[in-house]
Amino acid sequence: MRTDSSYIHLSSNLVTASFQPVIYPLPMSIETILAEIDAEIERLNQVRSLLAGSRALSTPGVRSKTSKGPGKSKKKRVLSADARKRIADAQRKRWAAQRAKAK
Repeated sequence: MRTDSSYIHLSSNLVTASFQPVIYPLPMSIETILAEIDAEIERLNQVRSLLAGSRALSTPGVRSKTSKGPGKSKKKRVLSADARKRIADAQRKRWAAQRAKAK
């Protein structure tokens, strides 16, 4: 380990013995830090895209939210006025039975 004042030793006493300390030079410019952060973000984005691609390949029945894929979209199902009336009447009948039972 270096002991001169131009380096900072970052470590924690809460980590296991296998922790390898990282030594950073003190005079890191903001531009250098931002460049390293951007490089790490790019690396993480690449890993994420690889994982997302492998997930899509490994689960054929499941599609991601963003991909529509080829094929027809389902038509909206429409009930006729008569069918809606029958369903509403049946629900009113169930509600009336519950009210009568509650009294």
